[in-house]
Amino acid sequence: MEFEVASIRPADPSAAFIQPSFALNNDDTPIPPGGRFFAEFPMEIYIDFAYKVMPTQGEREIQLAHAPAWVSKEQFVIQAKAADGNPTKDQMRLMMQSLLAERCKLVAHFERRELATLALVLSKPGKLGAGLRHHSEGLPCDAKWAAPAAPGSPSTPPGAFMQTCESFGAIAGPNRSVILGARSISLNQLAAYLGILHDFGRPVLDDTGLDGTFDFSLGWIPEQDGAVSSLAGETSQAGPNLLEALKEQLGLKLKPEKAPLDVLVIDHVERPSPN
Repeated sequence: MEFEVASIRPADPSAAFIQPSFALNNDDTPIPPGGRFFAEFPMEIYIDFAYKVMPTQGEREIQLAHAPAWVSKEQFVIQAKAADGNPTKDQMRLMMQSLLAERCKLVAHFERRELATLALVLSKPGKLGAGLRHHSEGLPCDAKWAAPAAPGSPSTPPGAFMQTCESFGAIAGPNRSVILGARSISLNQLAAYLGILHDFGRPVLDDTGLDGTFDFSLGWIPEQDGAVSSLAGETSQAGPNLLEALKEQLGLKLKPEKAPLDVLVIDHVERPSPN
């Protein structure tokens, strides 16, 4: 698949940052209709999006081992439009692969590597925490949603502050905490999101053995450099950190392991000529 029209140009350091048309992450959430793409990022971010990866620092080092330094240091503005006015996010990824291959002569492959990982497991076999429940026990995705009176209250059902299903969201909680939540997500999705939310230095993989989808709410005091610390303002010791909250509220923990993973490796890439 290819974009109908597309341009790539170096970003102007003096110009205002261009907000992307949608999040260039590895989730499958719907994107705005219209088939338009615009963003301003280093080339490595576009490559991540095209191949649906969110590498840890260790994976990034493998990915860029043979790539020139500008791939991670120089910003580029990409603006494009799909011929189909309502492509999916995965279709946009395929279009980005074609664009990068044509304009940047990108060649990449996935390589199996044995890497240190963190396994998401149950703290106690067969027992979920109070903040995690099977989605079938909560509000169906096609039912009318009503905002809870106290979104951050412990009495509010898991994920109930989220209006829509299959996406993550965060709100400010008490004692300068952050409350993360979602409705109808798999634990595989939760594991992957935890690896994005906090830099553990290794990928997080689901090893709970639990199928189906879940609703959850998770409240903790973020570290100053945390991905969502801006929601909480100044940090406080009046609550659990992320790992403590994961165990106390969801009944889950992270267990160090090693596992074979497919890691994206860049074989060749060239700086695009502006157009």
